[in-house]
Amino acid sequence: MITFALRLAVSGGRQAVARLLTITAATAVGVGLLLSTLAAVNAVGATNDRVLWANSGAKSRTESAAVDPLWWRDHGPEFYNGKRLLFIEVAATGPTSPVPPGLTKLPAAGEYYASPALAKLIRETPADQLADRFPGRLAGEIGKAALASPDSLVLVDGQDRTALAARPGARPITTIADRLPACQADCPESGVRGDAMTLILSVVAGALLFPVVIFIGTATRLSAATREQRYAAMRLVGATPRQITLIAAVESTLAAVAGTVLGFAVFLLLRPLVATVPFTGARFFTEDLGLTTVQCAAVLLGVPLAAAAAARLALRRVTVSPLGVSRRTTPKPPSVWRVAPLLAGLAELAWFVGRRPETTNGQTAAYLTGFLVVMFGLVIAGPWLTMAVARLVAARTSRPASLIAVRRLADDPKAGFRSVAGLVLALFVTTATVAIIGTIDTNRGVLSGDPQTRVAVEHGVMSGEPPMTDAVPDRLLADVRAVPGFRGLAVAHANPDGLAHDPDAPPDWPEASLVSCADLARAPVVGHCAPGAAVAAVEPFGFLSLTSQAAKEWPTAPITAEAVDRLPVLSLYVTTDGTTAAKERVRALLSRAFPDQHARMVQDWGSAQQQELAGWRQLADVVLLTTLPIAGCSLAVSVVAGLSDRRRPFAMLRLTGAPLRMLRVVIGLESALPLLVVSALAIGTGFGAAAMFLKSQMDYDLVSPGGVFFGLVLLGLASSLGIIASTLPLLKRITGPEAARNG
Repeated sequence: MITFALRLAVSGGRQAVARLLTITAATAVGVGLLLSTLAAVNAVGATNDRVLWANSGAKSRTESAAVDPLWWRDHGPEFYNGKRLLFIEVAATGPTSPVPPGLTKLPAAGEYYASPALAKLIRETPADQLADRFPGRLAGEIGKAALASPDSLVLVDGQDRTALAARPGARPITTIADRLPACQADCPESGVRGDAMTLILSVVAGALLFPVVIFIGTATRLSAATREQRYAAMRLVGATPRQITLIAAVESTLAAVAGTVLGFAVFLLLRPLVATVPFTGARFFTEDLGLTTVQCAAVLLGVPLAAAAAARLALRRVTVSPLGVSRRTTPKPPSVWRVAPLLAGLAELAWFVGRRPETTNGQTAAYLTGFLVVMFGLVIAGPWLTMAVARLVAARTSRPASLIAVRRLADDPKAGFRSVAGLVLALFVTTATVAIIGTIDTNRGVLSGDPQTRVAVEHGVMSGEPPMTDAVPDRLLADVRAVPGFRGLAVAHANPDGLAHDPDAPPDWPEASLVSCADLARAPVVGHCAPGAAVAAVEPFGFLSLTSQAAKEWPTAPITAEAVDRLPVLSLYVTTDGTTAAKERVRALLSRAFPDQHARMVQDWGSAQQQELAGWRQLADVVLLTTLPIAGCSLAVSVVAGLSDRRRPFAMLRLTGAPLRMLRVVIGLESALPLLVVSALAIGTGFGAAAMFLKSQMDYDLVSPGGVFFGLVLLGLASSLGIIASTLPLLKRITGPEAARNG
């Protein structure tokens, strides 16, 4: 029977072969996207595992080994042009000191190893902008065993062990970390938050796979009516339900198996492209995009089994009542209860407004489940809504084409909605994604700072640290002022007596810094003094604020400018012309002069969050650029399949005098009506789900995406109608007199 089923699957001429090829291609695309998503999730884990070594200096680590200790100091947050730089200083105490991964030996004092991306940057960038920050010479490159990404900027600097031991934050270690320590503030932020990225990629997987599954389901229904008639005829001549089920399962499984195998080839072709997508803010190594044996086995077995199960469900009418199929009985109308899953998904998202789960796993369960249930609910509720609208239109129209179209939709709303289900889901995903990203951008859009604040470099101590120096060397001040693009310099001094604290500042803010009004006048973005004042008390948020403080008048400190100059220095605030060269030259000068402190810029401050936002935008682009074309293909295949299945009824109508133009209107209305109606529901649902997610997770109010989004939606709907119109010329060719013959 299996051999007979295989022969039957390919013996239907070009139509049967085209159907099998279409199903195979649809399955290959779906499997390729599924495997790419699974590989991206695996890559996040591999990336985090490779950078665990950077936590070796955490104070909470208790691991030890009988080796010579290695002095270790994480230099703290370092940046170049807004890109984070991991800077580790080491000093061996003997030949058995542990060596970090990616290195064959430890750097000696006066030399350092850099990641390939950083080494390339050092070679291509003028020394006074970058290389001068790292005393010594470049001795080699760090291997990828220690890198999160090909773009990672990592430097391991060799130091004299006596000098390094005296530096703040240095500690001896005897092992290199291979697991995440139980630490918080003392752990370098070198990972990519695999838990959060897994949540994001899981949402992407769901968003991608729903349209893909619908596409596969649509493709498997190509020539469904012809096949059902054939199976019904076989039942009438004595075939058992089990035999019919086996034949249908073999036909569907044949294409699914071929598509699954090709899907692995599609994945291998997509893997280099997926590696370039900065899901985590940086590219992946291609080798990290791997699959586990369990994942491969699950896909290889699961997809064909799902295809066989789908074939079994699709033939319920054939196996139960072959005469009913041959006579094309009207399916049972959908019930209003189909709306329940959609309402349940929205209710689940609404429940968590004000009740956000504390853990990432809890948030995954809450929000991912809610969005998937809403998407499932849209698919389930679509036929009922299509039927309700069709009946409403039927009661208010008298035109023949409109009556035929809406009556057909009312009689079989599942078939009418099936053709547009992929686009409806794509619109929901698009709406929710754009609304969420747009709202986050609006609320965090100032992370890059005002134009006035992006020109400054601050170098100094962090909160709670001792002063950086008692006095700034005159030579350093002269070198900073000589930098091309220099505009102004303000020196912030300690305030040991707590003079002139700003009453508007939060009570938990540290004491204000004291700045001479002459210096403050050269950095107006920070604020200004009261008329006639000599010294102002500037609160910490005055420096490196994301927005200009030019209008802020700081309290006058009761101290002379001469006395302030004798106080210890907390930080230097240098304004430039805003060019990268000027800012990085200033940073390099200050870093060399005060290596135990850190130079900070606005673009550094917002760098991590900006990279997170960039990753979200990239994911949104991936979803949009993938779902919309797949949904368009699903629509085209579905309309063509519908035309093929109804060729004989339409041929009969043409023979009875119905004009071809009217039949084209019927086809257009049958596809356009559910598309426009359910699309409106999908867009509204997308906004509602996005609003509840934003309020629950981030306490943001939904921000309208603006006219560009609605223009793109209209363009997408117009393109969909164009796809429908492009299939109508087939009607004349497939509804000729020969199509009206029986048999």
